[in-house]
Amino acid sequence: MSATSALPIGQFTQVFNSSLRFHFHEHGAPSEDKPSLLFLHGSGPGASGYSNFRLNFPALHDAGYHVLIIDYIGFGYSDKPTDFEYSGVNQVAILHEFLQQRQVKKVVPIGNSLGGYYGIQFALTYPDMVPKLICMAPGGIEELAKWMPTSPGLQAMAAAVAQGGFDTDSFRALLKLLVKDESILTEQVIAERLPIAQSQPREVYSKAVHAPIWDSLADLNMPVLGFWGYHDQFIPVRHALIMQEKIADCRMVISNRAGHWFMIEEPEMFNRICLNFLREE
Repeated sequence: MSATSALPIGQFTQVFNSSLRFHFHEHGAPSEDKPSLLFLHGSGPGASGYSNFRLNFPALHDAGYHVLIIDYIGFGYSDKPTDFEYSGVNQVAILHEFLQQRQVKKVVPIGNSLGGYYGIQFALTYPDMVPKLICMAPGGIEELAKWMPTSPGLQAMAAAVAQGGFDTDSFRALLKLLVKDESILTEQVIAERLPIAQSQPREVYSKAVHAPIWDSLADLNMPVLGFWGYHDQFIPVRHALIMQEKIADCRMVISNRAGHWFMIEEPEMFNRICLNFLREE
């Protein structure tokens, strides 16, 4: 365990011309008969691969899949430089470099929020590597100006980042906007995320560049599975309908028992439906 966070420490590798240290957890090894699964976390302060997917990746690994749970540069235990351009292009390039290092030929990205956005970007950039794609309330489905004014979660996150720094109370108040049921926000959740949030420089957000992807959704030529919480206060559930309209093969699961953290709020349903989707020919 880390001295600063309740998160377990996994492995590290060097990426981006060996200039940055990249943290990940890995279970299993690549195989010829199944794609690897790449878990991509969201952008909330303190987010990491393990904290976002600790209720999910064990079930998928137990079903025989090679799983990789990563921390982007700027998040988790990965490096957090102040002079790095936190763009989708750079982060997706690092994901590809990392997968090459792990000798992964086929991969299913499984991403929530920003992770869903990166998963879509990865699938558009490296379509031959991606047989299927799984997203939970991904960003980038519509121009930000059209929906941010009605997003209390994103507005609160932007204000918190601008103010700088978190204490336990302000951090818990922000996390409440991510879920429908506040009882999910246990002391373990706070202990995993708050120290990471306190270690993140403001540049993780101020230097973030997210290129538009809404006009490219129709170019996704693989089956896509989506999840959305009806009570999502960050990214509006109506974006699920945009995905279904623009993507040729897109199935969507919407739950009125969830907010923005579908995979945490509905873990059993999420794991079961993902496994069924992955097993389909």
